[in-house]
Amino acid sequence: MPDYLLEHINNPVDLRKLDEVKLPQLAQELRDFIINIVATKEGHLGASLGVVELTIALHYVFNTPEDLLVWDVGHQAYGHKILTERRTIFHTNRQLGGISGFPKRSESIYDTFGVGHSSTSISAALGMAIASNLKGDFEKQHIAVIGDASIASGMAFEGLNHAGVTDANLLVILNDNAIGIDPSVGALKKYLTSVKEGKNPKQNNMIRSLNFDYSGPIDGNDLFAVIKELKRLQKIKGPKFLHLITTKGKGLQQAEENQVKYHAPGKFDATTGEIIPKSEENLPPKYQDVFGLTILDLAKKNEKIVGITPAMPSGSSLKFMMDAFPKRAFDVGIAEQHAVTLSAGMATQGMIVYCNIYSTFLQRAYDQIIHDVALQNLPVIFCLDRAGLVGEDGATHHGVFDLAYLRCIPNMIIYAPLNEIDLQNILYTAQLGLNHPIVIRYPRGRGVTNDWQRLHLGKYEKIEIGKAKLLNSGSKTAVLSTGAIGNNVTLALARTKSPENFAHYDFPFVKPLDEKELHTIFNQFENIITVEDGVIKGGFGSAILEFAATHSYNTTKINILGIPDVFIEQGSIDELQQYCKISVDSLEIIFSSY
Repeated sequence: MPDYLLEHINNPVDLRKLDEVKLPQLAQELRDFIINIVATKEGHLGASLGVVELTIALHYVFNTPEDLLVWDVGHQAYGHKILTERRTIFHTNRQLGGISGFPKRSESIYDTFGVGHSSTSISAALGMAIASNLKGDFEKQHIAVIGDASIASGMAFEGLNHAGVTDANLLVILNDNAIGIDPSVGALKKYLTSVKEGKNPKQNNMIRSLNFDYSGPIDGNDLFAVIKELKRLQKIKGPKFLHLITTKGKGLQQAEENQVKYHAPGKFDATTGEIIPKSEENLPPKYQDVFGLTILDLAKKNEKIVGITPAMPSGSSLKFMMDAFPKRAFDVGIAEQHAVTLSAGMATQGMIVYCNIYSTFLQRAYDQIIHDVALQNLPVIFCLDRAGLVGEDGATHHGVFDLAYLRCIPNMIIYAPLNEIDLQNILYTAQLGLNHPIVIRYPRGRGVTNDWQRLHLGKYEKIEIGKAKLLNSGSKTAVLSTGAIGNNVTLALARTKSPENFAHYDFPFVKPLDEKELHTIFNQFENIITVEDGVIKGGFGSAILEFAATHSYNTTKINILGIPDVFIEQGSIDELQQYCKISVDSLEIIFSSY
C-alpha cells in the first residue's frame, strides 16, 4: 500500500515537491477526503469532485498564492481549500465559527477574491492582471476558473469582451460539465456542445474571435493532460482561454448519474453514495413547493400566467410548471438582469409574469427593477425565495437586504406572508390585477401547516392590499412583525409570564403600510417592538420610525429587532437567529423585560 500523501500536503509548496507520477494517487485521496467530510457535514459535493484534477494541476503548475487564482462561485473550491492550509479544519466547513463554504479573502491568502454569486471571476482576474501590468509585474499569472453555466451570464461576457482588447496576462479556464445546479440552458450551451463534438470548425471559434489564445477542448479529468497544457499556457502572454471537459460528481457513481441531486445532497453514505433519507412525513410544506404547486394550479386556470427563473428551476420549484407547461415556464440561465427585463417585456403584452429569484440574487438586477419595471409601473410579480437568513451558505446568500433596497422604490408593493396559506393567497391575489409590481418574499425552509396541499391548495382567498392583522390582543406593548419571523414572535409571547400584556400585529405589507392600524397602535401603546428577518437599517422597523416621525408620535418607545449592521456569516438558521436576537429564546428574554 503506497504512503498516504494528503496528510503531508499542508499547502501548495508541499504539493509541488511531489513527483508528477504520484499526483493521481493524491487526486484519489483528495476525492475520498471530500466525500467523507461532506457525507457527514453536508455541503456542495458534485462540483468539487469534478475539478479535483484541475485543482491539483493549478496549484502544481502555478506559483500560488503569488500567482492569483480566482474561482467562480466557489461551489467547486473544496479541493482548493483543503490543499491551501485548511485540511485540518475542513470539517468545520459551513458551520458556525468554521470556514466558509466559499472562497473568502479574510480566510486565506490563497482566496484572492470572495465569490458566492456567479460570473465574477473573469472581471476580477482581469482587474488583477491590469493592476499587475500597471505595477510593472509582467510575470505574474492570473487565472479565472468559470463554469459553462456561469460563463453564459452577461457579466462574464463583459469581462471577455474587455479582456480581448488588453495585453493582460489572463488565463480563463472553462470548466465545462454541461450543468450548473440544474442543467445548463441556452444557445451558448448548444455552441459548447458542438465544440466538444467537433462540429465547429476551428476558424469559427467565438472565443478565438474575441482575441483569446484558445486551446481545447481537452479532458479536464486527465491530470497529466491538464498539467501539460497549463505548463504550455504558462509561457504565453496575453489573454488565453482553456476549454476543459469535466464530469460533475467524478468518482462517486451516484453523483455522476444524478448530478442535480448530488450538487448538495445532504448527508449520505460515504461508502455506497446513497443519500440518507430525511423523514418528511407529516411535515409542513417547503415554502418553495407552496410557490411551485400554487403557480401550477393557477396556470392551469389562466393561460396568461408565465413563470421565469434564472437557473433555479429545482430550487424555486418552478420545475412543476416547467414540466406541465414547458412553453410558459422559462429557465433563462444565470441571467438575473435579463430575467427581470424579460418579465417586464412580457408584462407590457398582458402576460401575468411570476419572476422567481432568490432574494440574494435579485440584488444583481437592481437597475432593471427600478428602470424597466417600477418606473413603467409594470405589474411583474416578483417571488423572492430564500428571503431572510438562509443558514450555512453564509454572508453571500442571506436574503436580508431586500426590504431595505426595495422599500424605497416607487410603485412597488412589498408583501411577506406569515405562513404558507398567506403565500398561496397572495400568489392568487397578485394575478387578479394589481396594476403595480409586487414583491412577495418568503423564507427558506418549511411553513407551519401540516397536510397543506390536501387541505388548502386551490382554496384561495383574496387579500386586501395594505392591510395588517391583529393576531393577539394585549394591553401594554405592541409587537409588530412582518413575514414568517412572526411565528417566532407567537411562540415567544406564549412563553412569557404575562402574554396578556402584549398585542401582536402581523404587517405582511411593508409597502404600503397599514397607516390606519398604525395610528390606532400609536395612540394605544407606549411601547412598540418591531421584528423582522431583514436588516434593521432601512427595513420594516425603519418604516415604522418614519411613520412615527411624520405624525409626531414622540412619546412612544420603539425597539427595532432584526439583522444588525454587519454581514452575518454561516451557521444554522437557529444559531444565526440567536445571534441576531430574533430566535424564539431571544425574543422571550426581550419580551420578558417589558
